[in-house]
Amino acid sequence: MSGEIPATATASPKGRGRRTLRRAVLAGALCLAGIAALPSRAQVAPINEKSLTDPAGSKLPTILSQATIDQHLDAPLPLNVPFRDASGRTVELGQYFGKRPAILALVYYRCPMLCSEELNSLVGTLEMLKFRPGKDFDVIVASFDPNETPAMAAAAKATYLKRYGRPETANGWHFLTGPQASITALTKAVGFGYVRVPGPTGKMDQFAHPSAIELITTEGRISQYYLGVEYSARDMRAGLVEASHGKIGTPVDLIYTYCYRYDPHIAKNSMLIVRIIQAACMLTVLALAAFILISLRQEALNGGNSGAVTKANG
Repeated sequence: MSGEIPATATASPKGRGRRTLRRAVLAGALCLAGIAALPSRAQVAPINEKSLTDPAGSKLPTILSQATIDQHLDAPLPLNVPFRDASGRTVELGQYFGKRPAILALVYYRCPMLCSEELNSLVGTLEMLKFRPGKDFDVIVASFDPNETPAMAAAAKATYLKRYGRPETANGWHFLTGPQASITALTKAVGFGYVRVPGPTGKMDQFAHPSAIELITTEGRISQYYLGVEYSARDMRAGLVEASHGKIGTPVDLIYTYCYRYDPHIAKNSMLIVRIIQAACMLTVLALAAFILISLRQEALNGGNSGAVTKANG
C-alpha cells in the first residue's frame, strides 16, 4: 500500500493524457469551425446585420437598391417593340410567340462577370432536357445596353450555340439588341431593375443588375421567374410544360445574385482582418496537432515504462 497512489489524490498519467487530448481536439475543432465561418461571414453577411469587421459591409450598397426583380407574373411583354436580331434585321418580340413558349434572359454581352455564368448555366440545364429550342420552345436573350450591336449578339449566339452542341437548333436561339425605348419597355414589363455603373477605367460602361430568367407563355405573358445562376432541369421542364399551356406560376423567394463589381477600397481592411484571424487559427491548429502527436508518443512511452516496472517488480 505504501507505494500506491490514492485515486482521490491525483489522476493517472493515462487519464491526464486522455483529458488533455480531449481538450486539444475540442480546441482544434472550435478553431476549424471559426475558419470555416469566417469567409462566409465576410462575404455573405445578411442585410442590415452588423459586422464585427466592417459596419459598412453589413448591408448592400445603396446602388443595388435599384437592381432588383419585381415579379410581374401574368403580365404581358411589349410584343410590338422593335429590336434587332443577330443578323441586324429589325424584329418585334411578338414574332417569337404564338406557337411555343420561350425562355427570356436579360443580360448585356460585354458583362465581365455574372451574365456569362447565367447563360452557361442555362445552356447546361437545357442540355439535360429532351425539349429542343426552335421546336418545343424559344430562347430569347436581350441586351439591356443600348450601345451593344448585332455583331456582339451574333458572337454571343455563336458561343452559346456551340456550347449547346446542337447546331440544328439555331433558329430557336434569338440574341437581340435594341434602342433604349424598347429596352425600357421590356425591362419594366419584366420588373427587371438595373443601373449603369463605372467600370475599371472610370467610364460608365457597366451595369449593376440581378441575375434571373423568365418563362414566357405562348401568348407572351410572364409565367415564372428563376432567380440566380443555377436552374433545376426538372423545374425548367415543368415550367416549360405549364407555360406551353398558358399556366402562370407562383412567386419565388427573392434570393438575389447580383452582378456588381467588388470595390477593394471599401472592404480591404475588413478582409485583411479576416485573413489575419484565419492565419492565426491555422497556426493554432498546427500547434495543437504537434501537441497531440507529442502527447500520444509520451503516453505510449509512459505505458511501456510502467509495464516494464511492473514486470520487474513481479
